[in-house]
Amino acid sequence: MKDTIGKAISLGLGLALAGKEQVEKTFDELVKKGEVSKAESKALVEELLAKGDELRKQVETMARERMQALLGENKLATKEDIARIEQRLDALERERVNPSES
Repeated sequence: MKDTIGKAISLGLGLALAGKEQVEKTFDELVKKGEVSKAESKALVEELLAKGDELRKQVETMARERMQALLGENKLATKEDIARIEQRLDALERERVNPSES
């Protein structure tokens, strides 16, 4: 039993990322083989999915923080910066085409 749980935890990240259906399918196979009971299977599925969701959130947060750090370090333009520049260019182009309207 402990070995089976160890294997499940080792596969947990990949399975959790694969989705609920894949996790349930994997544990259904373990139940059929008699390696875990139906109740243990359900508990392990829920635990792995919760850990997978938590890990996904942590990875998203880390990626977002790293991206913001990179944008700040390299002084790359954000969407807002580009939109502001486009508005200024549009205004300058309108002024150049219709100088009497200014």
